[in-house]
Amino acid sequence: MLGAMRLLLVEDDRMIGEGLRAGLRLEGHAVDWVRDLAAARSTLASERFDLVLLDLGLPAGGPAGAGAAGDGLALLAEMRARHDPTPVIVITARDASGDRVKGLDAGADDYLVKPFELDELNARIRAVLRRQGGRAEPLLAHNGVTLDPATRQVMQDGRPVLLSAREFAVLEALMQRPGAVLSRAQLEDRLYGWGEEIESNAVSVYVHQLRRKLGADYIRSMRGVGYFL
Repeated sequence: MLGAMRLLLVEDDRMIGEGLRAGLRLEGHAVDWVRDLAAARSTLASERFDLVLLDLGLPAGGPAGAGAAGDGLALLAEMRARHDPTPVIVITARDASGDRVKGLDAGADDYLVKPFELDELNARIRAVLRRQGGRAEPLLAHNGVTLDPATRQVMQDGRPVLLSAREFAVLEALMQRPGAVLSRAQLEDRLYGWGEEIESNAVSVYVHQLRRKLGADYIRSMRGVGYFL
């Protein structure tokens, strides 16, 4: 998996959070951001994400715990105890070997120490989601079309195909699960984060543009259900 994903960022530092959200959105991701453990718990209980970026030193949050110290490892342990398989990358300033061991043993899929380059974070996200999807190879391929999540290049029969960020997001979601029907709501989750206005018929428009570029039969419709390859 990877490309445009729905990510949950759990980070209390405003400057770091704003920077990461902006940078990840430039990669085409839909990024929702919470700043304490109570908000993270509530969000994970009601929403589905492709991956969580989790700081460790967090306020507890909530009416009873406002301002109190919390620990992202507790949240991670809760997720794994209820068999939540959502990939988690820990992002933290805790750089001791023992802290890394605790984070990975608690169920983290990767552990990245601050400060880090956004390019490295994106590469680690791609690697984690490839493993999650059971793929070792970085490229997606289907019926003469190849898609590279790292370079965001799409080729059809050896020729480059120029796509907008959201066209790329829709195509990648479909190529990750050839034959599976994805609903409009599932595709919208890849395109929009909280507070972003969902454009009317946006998914239909992007599918129409992809068909124009890749061929009318490349993406198929199941009336009233969604789209599939």
